[in-house]
Amino acid sequence: QVQLVESGGGLVQPGGSLRLSCAASGFTFSSYRMSWYRRAPGKERELVAAISSAGGTTNYVESVKGRFTISRDNAKKTVYLQMNGLTPEDTAVYYCNAVNRVITSRVYWGQGTQVTVSS
Repeated sequence: QVQLVESGGGLVQPGGSLRLSCAASGFTFSSYRMSWYRRAPGKERELVAAISSAGGTTNYVESVKGRFTISRDNAKKTVYLQMNGLTPEDTAVYYCNAVNRVITSRVYWGQGTQVTVSS
């Protein structure tokens, strides 16, 4: 069955770094645009970063540009989010998302991983 399993979250001090991973199974990973979303307490879900199916195009929300990097390894069926310069405002549950590049109604979500930035 389809699975997106996030890992790498945790507690980190301001200015620190984390690398999130999302391992996919059960679908043709290379046919899917992958994204990371986050939901902070009391806030709406927010698109953080996205990467095209082949990895050639990336997009970021303004607040993370220059600090976060999204990448993917289609051979390993894994998407990553390298997060540097973390601030308390980055505290949220981070979710992995997959959208088929042709059949855009085919959407999958991971269960989320908590990232807490605090001293």
